[in-house]
Amino acid sequence: MGDGETADAAVERLEPYRGELTGYCYRMLGAYAEAEDAAQETLVRAWRNIGRFEGRSSLRSWVYRIATNVCLDALAAGKRRALPMDLGAPSEGGTAPGAPLDAGLWVEPCPSGNPEASATAGESVHLAFVAVLQHLPPRQRATLILRDVLGFTAREVADLHGTTVASANSALQRARATLAGRGRNTADRPSRPNRATLQVLAERYATAFSRYDMEELNMLLHVDATLCLPPYAKWMRGIGDIQAWLTGPAVGCRGSLLIPTVANGTAAFGQYRPHPDCTGYVPWALQVVDFSGDHITGITAFRDTERLFPLFGLPEQVDEDRVGAQA
Repeated sequence: MGDGETADAAVERLEPYRGELTGYCYRMLGAYAEAEDAAQETLVRAWRNIGRFEGRSSLRSWVYRIATNVCLDALAAGKRRALPMDLGAPSEGGTAPGAPLDAGLWVEPCPSGNPEASATAGESVHLAFVAVLQHLPPRQRATLILRDVLGFTAREVADLHGTTVASANSALQRARATLAGRGRNTADRPSRPNRATLQVLAERYATAFSRYDMEELNMLLHVDATLCLPPYAKWMRGIGDIQAWLTGPAVGCRGSLLIPTVANGTAAFGQYRPHPDCTGYVPWALQVVDFSGDHITGITAFRDTERLFPLFGLPEQVDEDRVGAQA
């Protein structure tokens, strides 16, 4: 503690940073549970060492220096999370997905509505952006997030890394060039629908999917829309292949119930398929749905319901009575 500062006072100073630190660590690590752990470790280290904080930088910069070191330590093994489209070319919609891959391979969804969601613009937490960040070397990743997402100055980032302003600026330029080469740019802002339009489009999608109305779904999908299925490497692009998947290998999704939630700054749904042996519905996937303009550009269906549904406050099962609210 600082001179005369109690443990409770130190916690009171540090705790307000938890939300934004979780958001920063999520972008760095690509997994929400790991981000929560990293944010907690950051606050514990900061609490233990706050007596060493001399005020030469802001408390926020000092805390982010600790968070960056925590994340760099976590990334030292070289593990990089991804989405299926980062691993290979799209496949035909009518084919089976193959064997699931290790859960630790995938970029994971982040619940919105938490404190970190208000800390930065929504685009910077979208799945595709978080996935492309994973292609950057860890220090470049940290530099880009700190500068372009969180608004730190070049001097603050240089001090945080213990390097020069020129070195920090060079790292930022290289990071931006890598993102631009992968079709992303932190200066770009896709044409996201406003909240009211997003709600209408999300409701249309949920109704169409539950009714398995392929004509309505096709109208909602962008011509180059993608559908990917972690933990499977399979993904597909285009209305034809998505429809072939839904009416072929995934036909068991007919009659599903979708319960709305929010993930990564966009619409998401807990998907429940009809129980095969009795009434009611059982968890099947967490769907994260990206929109641009008035069309769906991407659907990512995460199958790890046992871990993700509690994180998003979704029930373990749904009785048939709830269907009336969806109709």
